[in-house]
Amino acid sequence: MRIVFFGTGRFGLPTFDSIRGDRHDIALVVTQPDRPRGRNLETTPTIIKQAAEEAGLPIFTPEDINAPDAVARIAACKADLGYVVAYGQKIGPEVRGAFPAGTVNLHGSLLPAWRGAAPVQWSVINGDDEAGVTVFRLEDRMDAGPILTQRRTAIGADETADELHDRLAHIGCDAVRAALELLSRDPRTPGTPQDESAATRARKLNKADGMIRFDAPAAALANRMCGLWSWPGANCRFVSHDGKRDERVTIARAICYEGRGSGGEPGAISDVMSVAATDGDLMILEIKPAGGRLMAWQDFVNGRRVQPGDRFVPIEPGE
Repeated sequence: MRIVFFGTGRFGLPTFDSIRGDRHDIALVVTQPDRPRGRNLETTPTIIKQAAEEAGLPIFTPEDINAPDAVARIAACKADLGYVVAYGQKIGPEVRGAFPAGTVNLHGSLLPAWRGAAPVQWSVINGDDEAGVTVFRLEDRMDAGPILTQRRTAIGADETADELHDRLAHIGCDAVRAALELLSRDPRTPGTPQDESAATRARKLNKADGMIRFDAPAAALANRMCGLWSWPGANCRFVSHDGKRDERVTIARAICYEGRGSGGEPGAISDVMSVAATDGDLMILEIKPAGGRLMAWQDFVNGRRVQPGDRFVPIEPGE
């Protein structure tokens, strides 16, 4: 098939490579304009643009994908299908109408679950047993179009959102390949309507979501810590029992400490280096001090000489 590829983030990179490897013709790569990125705010192309440049493919970076000149540029490609993955702009009806086989999207959840901007993170935060990807037909409502293909996978007990994100990006290759085979045989393949009664929302996360309090169940805390990594992260303060150390940290990975409850105040560190929650303990696995590197919890314990009675406390507003 002749395809226009719409993508910006790293979630789209595996399927970009897969579509090219399956000998489909990518007529045009549409991605977001170069933006200031990183600590130095250097103007940087998207990862998809970099890959397209290496492949020698034509690239289009409109500020507004639905502007008349952008629609005309896309229609001029005379492509069969539009394929969208982590693009960053809503694709309007004029763009969708440029393709005889329509426009499809790869989404990082098992739709209709977790429609929205952060499906992978909310799957982990919610403690779901499984996650997956969905290829569906785009329509006006966000993430609500008919489903063409899905692929499922179990979520690991201590798997972070970042890790699951990258796994799903690769699992998506098989889902997209199957969808393209369907559409190659019948470009009008309608797909299966979504069950609206089962729809859930995955709103975009913000910095406030990363402010962790330990007055919650251990399992919910562990899920949240894994689901918030790497952004915005599960942020709090580590305070020593003698008050000599008080530093911000981000907890990157934790598990519920099955069968143990120290009975301490929420956030207090026990004699076996577990951390008290409201109904038991959790075990931190990885932690990142502010301005420092990500490290194993035991390395943090050894380096700070953590003792029972040290604790984690919330970062209060304004701190």
